Amino acid sequence: MIVLAGADIVLPDRVLAGGSVLVEGAHITAIEPRAIDTPAGATRVDLAGHLVVPGFIDVHVHGVQGCDVLDGDDAVAVVAARLPQYGVTAFCPTSIACRPAALATMLGAVARSRGSEAGPGARVLPAHLESNFINPEYNGAQPLDCIRRPPARVAPSGSPPESGFAAREILDTISAHRASVGIVTLAPEIEGGLELACDLVKAGHIVSIGHSGATYDEARAAIAAGVRHATHLFNRMTPMSHRSPGVAGAVLEAGQVVAELICDGFHVHPALMRVAIRAKGLDGIVAITDGTAGSGLPAGSRTTLGGRPIVVTERYAELDDGTLAGSLLTMDGAFRTLVRQVGLTVVEAARLCASSPARQLGLTDTGRVELGARADLVVMDEHFRVTHTCLAGRLWRNPAAEPLV
Repeated sequence: MIVLAGADIVLPDRVLAGGSVLVEGAHITAIEPRAIDTPAGATRVDLAGHLVVPGFIDVHVHGVQGCDVLDGDDAVAVVAARLPQYGVTAFCPTSIACRPAALATMLGAVARSRGSEAGPGARVLPAHLESNFINPEYNGAQPLDCIRRPPARVAPSGSPPESGFAAREILDTISAHRASVGIVTLAPEIEGGLELACDLVKAGHIVSIGHSGATYDEARAAIAAGVRHATHLFNRMTPMSHRSPGVAGAVLEAGQVVAELICDGFHVHPALMRVAIRAKGLDGIVAITDGTAGSGLPAGSRTTLGGRPIVVTERYAELDDGTLAGSLLTMDGAFRTLVRQVGLTVVEAARLCASSPARQLGLTDTGRVELGARADLVVMDEHFRVTHTCLAGRLWRNPAAEPLV
């Protein structure tokens, strides 16, 4: 039993000033408008001047602190153990286009982590595959030698084999690890892309449009076919103009599509973030990091993204040729950006960082501070720095945080 006492508690619709949260086991069992007495045997944490928010859920993160989820058998667990420092209580391990063996290793690790939630880290959710089936002209930092065209349902006779590995091997890997795959990013305009989107929707995956050169009409056709997610809105997709709405315009217009925003203030200007949030509403946007193994490392550090070398700069990560390669953002930083640069309230920022991603992923037990909810919580100080993270009732203290007075 844990008592978080005297904090400002961010509820789904308001802030409860100077309240308390009682956690028993893995769930929230009481929320009181005052600092309550400590029940016998309970751990009490006095949090005057602090904020309690729902645990952050990052649906698009490749790695953190020098570890990428494609680094091997233990990589997903290592990333899970490091993310609570940034307030993350659940995440979708996110791959880039890779070879079948690397994908199978990662998805096997996801399955093992999902079968054992008793560990010290963030909850591992089904993976997000920033997949092999994207438009090579919008690849960004994705390796061109791993990008494939979806296989035809009936392969033409005499077709030459693809070099290295066949597209079918990637789809067979996804099929073999179906329960470990949540979101699949693809470009619907490539040959076979729309058909693949339909197949993945039927198999129960959330299909996301991203790394795409689709026209507005092609994007609309994909949405009609069941696409319900958009990967890092505005980045690596056809832009919106007054005569050509592109993918961005189609996504902003479609109420059934939830769009990711990289909330570092660099990948998307805060003014355009405000426009997107107003267009889609708080339930239509999920804050993401697109964080890499460079997140949490000092400028000048070198690490990898899907096995490719990247270097950490002051504001972003890049390949050796200067190509932007994901971000250095962490979810506590996303929360700060939304409040300080975009101008959201802490209630609204919590919606984008926790409630909206939970809803998109169908997580009915988390993403909110309310009675009966899973006790996935974040405690932040007055500067929105993480001091504690509660993972299904297990309290983790950030060793880098200032001591509580």
